Amino acid sequence: MEIFDTKKELHTYLQLLKQNGETIGLVPTMGALHEGHLSLLSIAQTKCSKTIVTIFVNPTQFTNASDLENYPRPIETDIKKLQTAGCDVLFMPPVTEMYTKGEQWHIDLGELEHLLEGRFRMGHYQGVTQIVYKLFDVIKPHMAFFGQKDYQQFMVISKMVEILKIPVKLTMCPILREPEGLAMSSRNIHLSADERQHALALSHALTYIKLNFDKGKIVQLTADAINMLSAESDVVTDYFTIANADTLQPANADTKHIIALTAAQVGKTRLIDNMIIC
Repeated sequence: MEIFDTKKELHTYLQLLKQNGETIGLVPTMGALHEGHLSLLSIAQTKCSKTIVTIFVNPTQFTNASDLENYPRPIETDIKKLQTAGCDVLFMPPVTEMYTKGEQWHIDLGELEHLLEGRFRMGHYQGVTQIVYKLFDVIKPHMAFFGQKDYQQFMVISKMVEILKIPVKLTMCPILREPEGLAMSSRNIHLSADERQHALALSHALTYIKLNFDKGKIVQLTADAINMLSAESDVVTDYFTIANADTLQPANADTKHIIALTAAQVGKTRLIDNMIIC
């Protein structure tokens, strides 16, 4: 596995690969890699001849300074995992390589930026689009792979690609879950044993919606799920919604594509999860 920390060296190396006809698949991450991340890499390997993973804890997408400071950074473990998984290239630049002092960024994402996660993390999606645009600009991948767990993020990046006419094909990859149902996340390491049990309420509520879904009972099902979460100790719900999967607006009986999404604070750890309903 080749490892780079400067844009110039990476660009030169990737140019050679592209001149040789290689197709480049990008998996952007913030590190603290788990099996969910590695599943993205595995999918990328089936669709592209060369894969590149980026590890960059992006400061502009954090709305809480302590979250940024406490974000796990087990870089040596991450490198070993990527080597074992057969990753071709790792790019892990310092912040100074990706940002210049006083740099400004804004893209009009419309109402999508302010729904759900956007209500609780003001400016988060500006930071996400800023860094993903930079990575796309440096790497110019043929394809890029993102996890379904961050469903709204995938929609935001898709909108950015559409607005800026970036020539990359985006692929959303399924959520990987731990055996008991908890969605895999780098944040899970912050959960105590008891909190992990309480956190299962998120996947249980989503599964309840999936198993009992009826377009005529969306309001009641939403209330049931919120009650399930509220009944669990150490779980404080930010939102639970049954939404139009194309817009994230509340779903109704006429909505064709539906997804249930939730976010909650479990102890001191904020988790998100979702499940495609139909």
